[in-house]
Amino acid sequence: MGTIDASDLLPADRLQAAALEGDITQLHRGDPHASVGDTFEIEGTTFEIVEVSERRLGDLTDEDARAEGPSDLEAYKRRIERTHGTTWDDENTAYRHRFEPID
Repeated sequence: MGTIDASDLLPADRLQAAALEGDITQLHRGDPHASVGDTFEIEGTTFEIVEVSERRLGDLTDEDARAEGPSDLEAYKRRIERTHGTTWDDENTAYRHRFEPID
């Protein structure tokens, strides 16, 4: 367990703001960017990583998409394709980083 910089996991200010507001509670990244038990801080609020797991993109659900901000999986797929300039492939994998604010 350690402390990571919030920008290592949440590289955009809008992602950090959304985490602070509780609008996102997880983020998928191509590689692990943290370990379970690691913490990070955003504007005085400390978050703890509660899960890091490798997942096949084809296994993601609407619930996963909502936990990252988009309204559903189709909107999430469009965002990923636009952001990364790639085509969604259900067989590709990514690492889910779930986090929660702690007192």
